[in-house]
Amino acid sequence: MKRLMNIVLALFLVMFSSISFANVTADVFVKSIADDVITILKKDKDIQSDPEKVYALAEDKIVPNFNFDRVSRLVLGKNYTKASKEQQEAFQREFRTLLIHTYASALSKYRNQTIEYKPLRDISDPSQVVVKTVILQPGGQPLGVDYSLELVADNWKVYDIVIEGVSLVTNYRGQFSTEIRQGGMDGLIQRISEKNKSNHVAKK
Repeated sequence: MKRLMNIVLALFLVMFSSISFANVTADVFVKSIADDVITILKKDKDIQSDPEKVYALAEDKIVPNFNFDRVSRLVLGKNYTKASKEQQEAFQREFRTLLIHTYASALSKYRNQTIEYKPLRDISDPSQVVVKTVILQPGGQPLGVDYSLELVADNWKVYDIVIEGVSLVTNYRGQFSTEIRQGGMDGLIQRISEKNKSNHVAKK
């Protein structure tokens, strides 16, 4: 769970703007967003202490830069194609809410982390790019973080993030596969819905 929180915190640092960066490279996109976020976090201390404010901020600023459709397909794997259209839509709706809650929680734990960017490599497909960074934590070990981005309608979208070799998509896929084996697709959707309701009560 701690590793997952580190993943989503790192992801949140680059998911905080609805500005279109279609005319810049993926690494410039990541850096521009991250610089913006860090500036906001340092200036507005209330963001980290106000649950309603941090949730609203996460909901408004993350969604435009995250490809929820693709990540939903990736985390469910073959179970996505087996699900009905209604189940697919219900899952994506609940999963989106779960991620927003998780990002909001991660944002509240920001403690002056900074980001070091690595040169882009292997850009054989300019529409699918991995941006490699290192998250520098005061008093903690640096974390290697890789962001997988793709161009969707001329806008960069993040669809996976890997920290110290652990993929956000793979992590959720393992959890959800277990849930589906035990209770089916409807059981998974219900469990996520219950978790979202619990998170909603907790943030009040």
